[in-house]
Amino acid sequence: MNKKTISSVIQNRNVIKKKAIGKLKEVPFRKMAPNIVTLMALCAGVTTIRFAIIGKWSYALACIFLAGIFDGLDGRVARKLKASSKFGAELDSLSDFVSFGVAPAILMYQWCLNSLPHWGWIFTLLFSAAMALRLARFNTMLEDAAVPEYWSHYFVGVPAPMAAAIAAMPLLIWREYPQFEIVLRNSYFCSALMVLVAFLMISRIPTLSLKKTKINRDWVLPLMILFVLFISCLLTKPSLTLGLFTLCYVLTIPYTICRFLRDKRAAERNSADA
Repeated sequence: MNKKTISSVIQNRNVIKKKAIGKLKEVPFRKMAPNIVTLMALCAGVTTIRFAIIGKWSYALACIFLAGIFDGLDGRVARKLKASSKFGAELDSLSDFVSFGVAPAILMYQWCLNSLPHWGWIFTLLFSAAMALRLARFNTMLEDAAVPEYWSHYFVGVPAPMAAAIAAMPLLIWREYPQFEIVLRNSYFCSALMVLVAFLMISRIPTLSLKKTKINRDWVLPLMILFVLFISCLLTKPSLTLGLFTLCYVLTIPYTICRFLRDKRAAERNSADA
């Protein structure tokens, strides 16, 4: 092999190496899109804290539910664009902790719990700590491949966005019915609610997940009508609608537990027969 051939081979290798390095430095925009949505959720959550501090309750509530919308979108965007990553999963957990662990706790403290000396802040910290523990458990469960199939239709404990909604439920209903302030803004009632939600978050109680739920074709049109009715109520009475929707979710938990136990028994019978 002469010198010219050797030189040509070396140049070709250098060109290939530079192209490879260039590709490593370039990131497709579709890989960034889910993380941008997650950051939007984080910004909404932090803005909730700002509005809570200055006492603009309606804006604070709107930001929490806006963060919930973005949180529901980022995972779907990642799956549609095939842009899921470990970085995105970690960023999503940090965003959830701020938006649904810290922000609603600060909101409820500013609205009600600060009238309960010392204990109000303890319940605020308890709620945030429970959210952190829930998200840490969720991240470790993602690596666990031995989860039974029947768990795919359920969450373990109350998911983060719904936990934030339940904690803020008294404030939501109070916005429409301020005459019930003596009950809804009672610091002892709100403290008990924060403790209950903290327990539901870290518990192993199954709660409903609609990710893999299939609907009978005969129910499609009635459900569409109900959805239109819900949107109409949401546009007319947003706080009351969201408050009642959250209350309905809480009432479904006993039904979900019964359904989970039925599915678990069925799965155990099938495995025993096999």
